[in-house]
Order: sequence, then structure tokens, then C-alpha cells
Amino acid sequence: MKPGFRTGQLRFYLPLVLLVLLGFLLAWHFVQPAPPDHIVIAAGEPGGAYLNYARRYAELLKREGIELEVLETGGAVENLALLREGKVELAFVQGGVAPASDANLGIRGLASLYYEPLWLFVRNDLQLPGRLPTLENLKVSVGPEGSGTRALVVQLLRDNGLDPSRPGLESLPSKEAARRLVDGSLDAAFIMASPQSDTVRGLLHHSGVHPVSFDRAAAYARRYGWLRELVLPEGAEDLALNLPRQDLRLLATTANLLSRDTLHPAIVSLLMQVLKEVHGRGGWFESPGEFPSSRYLPLPLDEQAKRYFEHGPPFLQRYLPFWAATFIDRTKIMLLPLLGLLIPLFKVAPPLYRWRMRARIYRWYDQLEEVDRRAASQPPPDAEVLLATLRRLEEEVRDVKVPLAFSDQLYHLRLHIDFVRREVRRRLVGSR
Repeated sequence: MKPGFRTGQLRFYLPLVLLVLLGFLLAWHFVQPAPPDHIVIAAGEPGGAYLNYARRYAELLKREGIELEVLETGGAVENLALLREGKVELAFVQGGVAPASDANLGIRGLASLYYEPLWLFVRNDLQLPGRLPTLENLKVSVGPEGSGTRALVVQLLRDNGLDPSRPGLESLPSKEAARRLVDGSLDAAFIMASPQSDTVRGLLHHSGVHPVSFDRAAAYARRYGWLRELVLPEGAEDLALNLPRQDLRLLATTANLLSRDTLHPAIVSLLMQVLKEVHGRGGWFESPGEFPSSRYLPLPLDEQAKRYFEHGPPFLQRYLPFWAATFIDRTKIMLLPLLGLLIPLFKVAPPLYRWRMRARIYRWYDQLEEVDRRAASQPPPDAEVLLATLRRLEEEVRDVKVPLAFSDQLYHLRLHIDFVRREVRRRLVGSR
């Protein structure tokens, strides 16, 4: 390809390329920012289910290039405070802890994850009926400060006319409460954890303590919509030892995952898939596929989470790695204006280019026609002037560079110049 031809092509297509780039830049202005590669979750106390699950999430998210920083906290109340202050993007919050007014602070629900049963363990020498008023004057652990356990127990004590600030009520982590219950320095302990937790299983198997069945669990569940009545069947923990020794009626709430409404939608979609992988298999109280769920949430459901529950993962995330899916999803907004520019350009550019190439040839036909007209005029002009004009045209045409597809028209022009030259000579000779 000749250098002159390349220069001509560049001059023609450069304005079109600049127009497309301008459309690209305008579209880029409206593209959503890329999802962050680092987010923070408020979990819970060491050894608790919240912390264990958060670390599991971190492992799965790391595969997709997302770092989930896990904060150890006192529990649901502290988690909610951190979320309100914007210090974390995600938080485990127990049902009944977050008021509906938190929606005004930009807090949204992603999913409820599993049931959290409330256990009441007492020493074997205290044969108490399953009613809270019998705990009066006993040394009882009601859960650590900042935990959802303590918030729930305090509410239940008040409902039963007990003073939650009286001496003898202690705010202990579950492991510490279990240790003191076993050594006899504590009479009873409220613990909120799954039956598979080491703390609960250890107490179920310990000969010096026993779990208490809540006689009025159904009444509590009717009173508070976020509470559920669960039954742990006799022998469910250990059939050989028959643990528990009778059906246990337990109160339970749900563990919920809340977020800021500023959390990137792509992260929400990815996180929902992680929640399904971790919690979708079910447990002692949960049926397979029951969780994660949009039920039981105290706050409005996040829009992206809602789309996940209704339609599943985004189409691209089903088949592509997270980074590729998010890149395509972000750039698709730019494809529409670009297609809007490119389709007309593809239709207009070829004929426009043909017209431009032909115009480079056809402009000499005006001069050629003028020479032919002057040769036929009366009186005839000087022959040498007309022939000199034709020689100049022929030299100029030899220097024209056009694509191979238009070379036939260039040679036609040169043939026409030679034809006019012969006609000029014939007419001028005949007029003498």
C-alpha cells in the first residue's frame, strides 16, 4: 500500500474515530464504578457462629479476588452500631435487634441465614420449671455486653416482671458462662448458639448441668414476630446417651446479614451466592433450601438481593469469573451509544469514501471538458495552449494516488485526456 494512500485513508477515517471516542468518553461518565476489592464485616465473639461463618465467607470471596476483613465484636448490638456509623459494610445482626427506623440510615437487609436458638442451662441441683420468674435471686449470665443474646434476654426478663439490672445478673461470653456454670460459681446461663456449637454440645453432654425447656415458647413467639418456637427432639444430640432426655421447646430468632445501601450491587450478587453455598444445605432446624431467605428481615430488602431471590445470580456471573462478569456488566452501558454511532457510520462510511475517491478523479473532468469546448469554438483558439493544458492535466493525474479499486477510473481519465488531445488536433487541423 502506497504511503500517500495510507495518508488519505487516515485523513478520512480519523474524524470518524474521534467521533466514536467522544461517544465512548461520554458513556464512560455514566458507567458505575468498579466493585471494591476490600470490604469489612462485623462478626462476633471468638468461638461464636458469627465469627466462624464470616471467616468462611472470607475464604470463598478470596477466590474471586475480594478481601473480606472480619472484625471480632461483642455481638449483634455492637455490629449494628458499627454499621450505623459506616465503619463496616456488612454486619451480622440478630432478629429483634435492628429497629425499622434504621432503614432511614441507609441500612438494608440482605438475607436471614439460619435459626439461632436461645438455650437456658442450669445446674442439676436446681430443678427449675421452664419459666423465667423462677430465675429470680439466682446468679445468671445473660450474655455479653453488645450481644443480641443480652438484648433478647433483657427483654424477656422485663416481660416477666424481673429487673434486668438487679445484682446477680452477669454479662459473660458464652465460653466463660459455660465454664462458670460447670464449676458451680454460676446458677444458670443464657446462650444463643446452634446445637452443633462446641459450647452447647459440651453442656448437653455434661452431667452437672441440663437444658431447660421454655414452657411458654409459643406465647413468646406470638408476642414477637421475630421469634420462633423450635423443638429439639429427645435424643437428637446423642441417641446412645439419649441427649437431650426429653423434647426441648426452644425460643429462636434468625441470624440476619445487613448491609449499607452503598454496597456495590456486584458485591451483593456475589455475596448472595456465597450465602447460598454456606447456608443452603440446612441444619438441625432448617430444611435444605430454606435459607438464605428474604423472610424474617427487620429492614427493607436490598434491591440487588431482591433480584437474586427472584431471578437467581446475574446471567454473566453464572458462566464467567466475577472479574470478567463485572467488567462486561460495567461496559455494556457504553456499547449502546457506541453501537448507535458505529452502525450509521458503517453504512455511511463506504459510500462516503467512494465519493471522496471519485471526487479526486472527477475534478479534472471539468478542465478536460473546458478544453474540449474551446477546441470546438469559433474562431478556434491557439492549439499549443490547449495541448499544453492537456499535458499539464496528464502530469497531474500521474501523481494522483488512489486505492486499487479506483485505479480503473484513473486510467479511464488518462484515456479520455488522450482522446481529447486527438480531437483537439483533428479539429484544429481541419479548420486550417
